[in-house]
Amino acid sequence: MAALFLKKLTLQTIKTENCCIRRCLSKYILQGPASPRPPRLIHAKAFSTEDTQDESTKKKKNETAFSSVGRKINERIIHVLDEQGNDLGHMHRANVIRLMAERDLRLVKRDASAEPPQYQLLTGAQIYQERLRLREAERAAPKPGPTLTKELTFSSNIGQHDLNTKSKQIQQWIEKKYKVQITVKKGKSADEPEDKMEEMCNRIVQAVSGIATFSSRPQPIRGGKAVMCVLRPLSKKEEAAWRAAPGTPRGDALNRGDGKDGASGVLPQ
Repeated sequence: MAALFLKKLTLQTIKTENCCIRRCLSKYILQGPASPRPPRLIHAKAFSTEDTQDESTKKKKNETAFSSVGRKINERIIHVLDEQGNDLGHMHRANVIRLMAERDLRLVKRDASAEPPQYQLLTGAQIYQERLRLREAERAAPKPGPTLTKELTFSSNIGQHDLNTKSKQIQQWIEKKYKVQITVKKGKSADEPEDKMEEMCNRIVQAVSGIATFSSRPQPIRGGKAVMCVLRPLSKKEEAAWRAAPGTPRGDALNRGDGKDGASGVLPQ
């Protein structure tokens, strides 16, 4: 009897444990595994050298812009000029601000590298006129960029009329600040002088001497069957020196296209 009772008790215990395990497993199966959360986007400002350069360029542009600094004077002592350009000497910023209020003037930074920095008192109209002047000067300044090169090729037995036409074309390119690469091919005539091709290059540069000079002097190419040279526009300093030289024809800059004195584009015969 005792053995039978022990056996029933063991079976009942096993049955109870199985029910508990089944209950736990069924609950997990019904609920299922937790679904993964969707990824969340993190907004961050990417680092870019272009952005840094743009910001530094804008900052530099703002620093160099011609405008009033208002009452924000960082330096304690500054060097001041009045609206007429008279030197007021070194002044404390408090005195400068008081002078601005009394005379209804604006303060503009002139030279930040000076010691102490130099400022000038100006009226609103003077600041406006100065901005217009700086804008016009910026438009008139040549834009930085690579110098373009035009190419021209002709034979050494070219006719005088055609040569004058090409010389005028070279002159127009030079006036537009182009470089001009000239290639003179040897003519078919057997009795042609050896230096005729180089002589033609020298004649062309002589015809435009008021506006151009050699960037590269005539050099033989193609085994001596041609000569090549490169012309470039004169710099302002070279052009001024050319005009100041004794015997230089006057009015060259005004009469280049009329065949008058100066760079007329017509080759000497």
